Amino acid sequence: MSSTPLSRRGFLNAAGAVALAGAFGGLSACGSNTGRGGNGGQGLQQWYHAYGENGVQQAVERYAKAYTATPVSVQWNPGDYSSKLSTSLLSGGGPDVFESTLQISMVRANQIVPLDDVIAPAKDDFTATVLAGHTVDGKVYGIPQAVDMQMLFYRKSFLDKAGVKPPTTVDELIDAAKKLTSGGVKGLFVGNDSGVSTLGGPALWSVGLDYVTPEHKVGFDDPAAATAVAKLRELNTSNSLLLGAVKDWSEPDAFIQGQVAMQWCGLWAVPAVQKALGEDFGLLPWPKLSGSGSASVPVGAYGAMVNAKSKKIDEAKAFVKWLWIDRTEYQEDFNLSYGFHIPPRASLAGKADKLKAGPAADAVAFVKDLAKSSNPPDWTQSMRTAYQDALSRVVREGADPAVELRGAVAKAQDELKRLYG
Repeated sequence: MSSTPLSRRGFLNAAGAVALAGAFGGLSACGSNTGRGGNGGQGLQQWYHAYGENGVQQAVERYAKAYTATPVSVQWNPGDYSSKLSTSLLSGGGPDVFESTLQISMVRANQIVPLDDVIAPAKDDFTATVLAGHTVDGKVYGIPQAVDMQMLFYRKSFLDKAGVKPPTTVDELIDAAKKLTSGGVKGLFVGNDSGVSTLGGPALWSVGLDYVTPEHKVGFDDPAAATAVAKLRELNTSNSLLLGAVKDWSEPDAFIQGQVAMQWCGLWAVPAVQKALGEDFGLLPWPKLSGSGSASVPVGAYGAMVNAKSKKIDEAKAFVKWLWIDRTEYQEDFNLSYGFHIPPRASLAGKADKLKAGPAADAVAFVKDLAKSSNPPDWTQSMRTAYQDALSRVVREGADPAVELRGAVAKAQDELKRLYG
């Protein structure tokens, strides 16, 4: 998988999540096509961002061509897809069908339509955590297309040589990283920013907290959050983290080349790691810290959505149902023939040969039992920024966790009050 253009891993990184309505100020379109032709011309227009995996563009064009109820034109969008999509939706034009992560601001701005009737025949087949990421106020606005996830890779031979068992708690992970640091090998790689952009969620989940509660309250307004974040600081000062890697956490190069014994990466890396290391690796979730917490894997999924300003809403919904509910062979092809992803439907994940054994089967089990949403709809960009800025000051600069999180909590409270009153 190439990271340029954007691959299906992109939406998992919270710092790069799509933020549409509510963050539109100053955005401009990439290119001159606003997508208005999709509403006013013949047939439907469907938008995708430019996936990095070879063959995806040809596949989605083939799917669209196979649909006979109405012509469907696929537009491939290199560059800043989120800005281009934001601008097109604001213009009153835009595609009839498009893919995106869900933000509550899109719902509040009436930019998308509910798809509960579309997903109804197969709703119970979708992974609950993934579907929740496409749901606002009990209504489904996106049909999940493919699941990606982050997890911890470890070299079996490195752990065996050091007499280290796969860690099951955060304290065990910190201890293991120290013991595995030797010579030119570091114990752990979680990103060149010391895990600030990737581990904020796992840290909260490790003590039983979350970004936002189901009651629309700040999920980390709790002393345990400071304890969890302090552990990331402890890890950063342990001299066991790899920093300054040529390629960041989303690429497995440092792990494959033996620069680290453990690396936080994603499902997309499994084929490359298997090719390079054979069976000399295993997978783990981010471990729990306290008895009230749990191990976790962050998950995310783009979803197919329908533009509320489309002049062909019924036709667009029918096409989405055909492609992402009815045509399961296309769904399986989209997930497993180009790169490596988990189908969001349990029935498809369960029968896929590539996912039945070894590390891939472990990953499927993690998603089933330990999945947490990396980008919930009501976790807005301003909330995310405030939280990650606080994390950065604690983890990288040694600021007081309680003080820094207090400011992030206040910002999140203001945002939630704006959204829900």
